[in-house]
Amino acid sequence: MKKIKLGVLVSGRGSNLQAIIDNIANGSLSAELGVVISDQADAFALERARAHGAPAVHVSAKGYKMKRDEYDTLLVKELQKHKVELVCLAGFMRIISLTLIQAYPNRILNIHPALLPAFPGLHVQKAAIVHGVKFSGCTVHFVDQGIDSGPIIIQAAVPVLDDDTESRLSERILKQEHKIYSRAIQLFAEGRLRVEGRRVTVDSGKTESDEFLINPQD
Repeated sequence: MKKIKLGVLVSGRGSNLQAIIDNIANGSLSAELGVVISDQADAFALERARAHGAPAVHVSAKGYKMKRDEYDTLLVKELQKHKVELVCLAGFMRIISLTLIQAYPNRILNIHPALLPAFPGLHVQKAAIVHGVKFSGCTVHFVDQGIDSGPIIIQAAVPVLDDDTESRLSERILKQEHKIYSRAIQLFAEGRLRVEGRRVTVDSGKTESDEFLINPQD
């Protein structure tokens, strides 16, 4: 199977990037890193990319705070330079503009640490605990012009325990992020995803199930 070329946008330590790298290395993900781009020069994710032998590029966002489209034009040029086929946001702490979305329509993925459409934006694990939800989790979705509002591809549910703190819940959710992001990329690489309005269907996916989760369990 042909490997899909990824462009990963990062801002921080890059734990989801590392999971992608590990799954490429173990053969469970049919992809290659075309380029890793960060808006932060000191992002540890760039070191992870270099250790993997992938191009690691800092594209400074200085001076572009109110000019998202101009900054995204620089990103598009860098992504196209490396012949990227799928863009993956992995802790990229900038809102992307229509410029990037139009350059890669339905070819930009994001991972969010909540069960969308609940709790978009920031500090979502804290919000889940404050609201008293019994399940949180993570979501991989296509990116559109909204905030964490694009069509949902895959989700993982994580129980919220009675004694959870924001950090403990975040750690458990992150473990599932590392699994489902690569799974979503693989489904895309296999050409199995179909976007129909707000819904994403998976070719040859499970069509019938009575499985369910309960929290708390007796």
